[in-house]
Amino acid sequence: MIEKVIIVGAAGRDFHNFNVYFKANPRYRVVAFTAAQIPNIDGRTYPPELAGELYPEGIPIYPEQDMAGLIRDHRIDLVAFSYSDVSYEHVMRKAAIAMAEGADFILLGATYTMLKSNKPVVAVCAVRTGCGKSQTTRKVSKILQDIGKKVVVVRHPMPYGDLKKQEVQRFSCLEDFNSNRCTIEEREEYEPIIERGMVVYAGIDYAKILERAESEADIIVWDGGNNDTPFYHPDLHIVVFDPHRAGHELLYYPGETNMIMADVAIINKVDTAMLVDVEKVLNNIHKSNPTAEVVMAESPIIVDNPERIRGRRVLVVEDGPTLTHGGMPFGAAAIAARQFGAAEIVDPRPFAVGAIRETFERYPNIGNQLPAMGYSEQQILDLEATINATDCDLVIFSTPTDLTCILNINKPALRIRYEYKDHGKPYLEDILIEKLSKIGAL
Repeated sequence: MIEKVIIVGAAGRDFHNFNVYFKANPRYRVVAFTAAQIPNIDGRTYPPELAGELYPEGIPIYPEQDMAGLIRDHRIDLVAFSYSDVSYEHVMRKAAIAMAEGADFILLGATYTMLKSNKPVVAVCAVRTGCGKSQTTRKVSKILQDIGKKVVVVRHPMPYGDLKKQEVQRFSCLEDFNSNRCTIEEREEYEPIIERGMVVYAGIDYAKILERAESEADIIVWDGGNNDTPFYHPDLHIVVFDPHRAGHELLYYPGETNMIMADVAIINKVDTAMLVDVEKVLNNIHKSNPTAEVVMAESPIIVDNPERIRGRRVLVVEDGPTLTHGGMPFGAAAIAARQFGAAEIVDPRPFAVGAIRETFERYPNIGNQLPAMGYSEQQILDLEATINATDCDLVIFSTPTDLTCILNINKPALRIRYEYKDHGKPYLEDILIEKLSKIGAL
């Protein structure tokens, strides 16, 4: 008997789980995907060109709030939860709905969905969005690049546009952003890596992406998204923790899975976190994964002309996902505003328009920080309009991409950068080279 399935996702892990488990499996028929977390990713169809011969019409993508009705209308047998950086309460709430409607509820095993590469893979993951994974990926890649290795970075998926055109994406220069119609969120992840002379792959079909990456890499660096587990089997698994959200490593799916699997656990931001919170994270790591090697790290703020901040009324613009579903209470721009003597952090909420106003309504805990939401052209326009309408002296933004290259901002702006820094021994470089040498990867 064929089981009818709904894959509950957010345009990333859901497509990967379909490709590696459900796509050619005659036991199942996937009736629908549902979409959450990311704006404007429902209402599409997973195209037949990607879905395979069992799905000649493709697979529709519905809003997640339609899940219960879809289960009833289609007599669904199985709901497969397939997205990340959500609380355990959230996961089980979805399970309760599925089971109440008569469907089974599953989470696919992390290692079961990992593809095996013929090249060494270093995975950089996290226990929450906004832990500092991206700068850790950049640091790891630079270490490997400096010892003469050709590094290719494969990024966790962000296929928010035309799915047929996003099966395999390769980025090697800034012009590729325009040809691929990249969102701000994509540019934030890809741009700093490309500026260092490395290639980035992303997309939907990670088996095909792996083949392409293997053809031009000595070592593949998996750059995880949210707090998801790797799509590729790692030879070295690095996981980043955030003591500003101490305890979240035990409360969010699948961040705890990453913690348990980690070979190297990096406690980041120890220069700005309270010691008691650093110790709480350290104790949780020791209890859950006593064999993991622990590294203490910082995310120092880099500001050109910080004197521009002193005494000014500033608008702080932070990475969007970190503030929204990442739940981070503040970002690097807010830290810089306080550190360099801003007179006031201006509240942008009275000036917010369109999709940005809706984001504030959906995430009321963001407060007076402006999330750099840019998942669509309209969101980018609304972000620009909100910034330009806000009554402030200076805009300071900590997004990894330079917003002044994307938005027409009508007031002075200052970019805040942050990079990985070892807090002390053991050093990440020493651990990386030692562990990769032991498995013959160097």
